[in-house]
Amino acid sequence: MTVTLSQFRPVSDKLFEIQSLSIVIRLMRKRFIVSLTTIAAALALSGEATAHPHVFAEARLDVVVNGDGTVKSLRHLWRFDDLFSSTVLVEFDQNGDLKLDDGELKEVSDTIYASLAEFNYFQLVSVDGKDVAMNPPPQLMANYENDQLIVMFESQPKAALPLSGKVDFGVYDPTFYTAIDFTEDANMAVADMPADCTRTVIRPDPDEAIAQNQGSLTDAFFSDPSGTDLSKIFATRLELNCQAQG
Repeated sequence: MTVTLSQFRPVSDKLFEIQSLSIVIRLMRKRFIVSLTTIAAALALSGEATAHPHVFAEARLDVVVNGDGTVKSLRHLWRFDDLFSSTVLVEFDQNGDLKLDDGELKEVSDTIYASLAEFNYFQLVSVDGKDVAMNPPPQLMANYENDQLIVMFESQPKAALPLSGKVDFGVYDPTFYTAIDFTEDANMAVADMPADCTRTVIRPDPDEAIAQNQGSLTDAFFSDPSGTDLSKIFATRLELNCQAQG
């Protein structure tokens, strides 16, 4: 499957407008580790907690549905903040021309692709509260536009995923170094949503999320939340409630 930039336009005809930047991501190995260590050190000197996000981006998620009401794929678009984008430019601009050519962008893509694999590409998919396995995206595309790094990829469920019951989609970083923010509800969209489904964007209140999950939050979570997988309780998610099948 070939991923193209045009595939990641919003489901509606209205162009995707970037209004604010608020995603945090600690993703990369190799050169990106150097970049993020530098950013983290600067934040530490300014008094920031180590569990706070260090890189910021804005996201869009499109859920594509097959004609039979099963999920075909999830299309992700992340646009990173100026600081992180400029750091990537410095680290990967091998010929020093202050831009990223195709070869350099491929190296960026390959680095991110490998680094996110162990985190399931930050994807959150569940049906009635049970996690759904996703295939790794066959590829990841990186672009550099208007001084911002843009990352796009598309993934598919490992098994048929019918829209039945409560189905949730989201993006989260279990290390707390990446904050994925969907600044508008319209940035979490569904193409060809079945008529028997309703769509809601859930933005958890942190205090309420902690209270509701108190029983599963251990002392380890409060002392080092990045060492757990519970950051998903704070993630913005797209919730589809559909008529149960069978």
